[in-house]
Amino acid sequence: MTRFSFVSVTFLALAALFFPALATAASASSEKDAIAALIERERKAFEAHDLDGVMSCYAPGDQLFVFDLVPPREYPSWDAYKKDWRELFAQFPGPIHNTISEVSIAVDGSTAYSHYVEDGTMTAKDGTASEIAVRITDVYRKIGGKWLIVLEHVSVPVDLTTGKPDLLSKP
Repeated sequence: MTRFSFVSVTFLALAALFFPALATAASASSEKDAIAALIERERKAFEAHDLDGVMSCYAPGDQLFVFDLVPPREYPSWDAYKKDWRELFAQFPGPIHNTISEVSIAVDGSTAYSHYVEDGTMTAKDGTASEIAVRITDVYRKIGGKWLIVLEHVSVPVDLTTGKPDLLSKP
């Protein structure tokens, strides 16, 4: 270890000892970065029609519960939600493009949550493109040292007078 490395490590250890809030803030920031990276990894896998890549972001087995936009009302397991994604990719085999905005992430120990808006265009078998903006709320748990989604809720606003969904919702 070089003298500089030793001094740096010593300084960081002392700073954490005397200013634990700094260490906690740095740790929370690092965890938020890890969750932001997970959200981006899922977005890229979605665009690539990478079913395994998408599902790698979710907790295995019955540790996952999802309220998705499409029927049925709920997906009570990883296997059920994988089937939903497989059907989506079959229905929209053409190009997919999506962006994520308004991301908010909160971390509390080994649990975290996020909410954001995902605006995307999906291309159906016949070549028609559909645009939709959805609201996503995720709950994460740190499992085996990595963040995974354990609860997801996907929704769009609905006009209660007409009963029609607002698929292009804007604030």
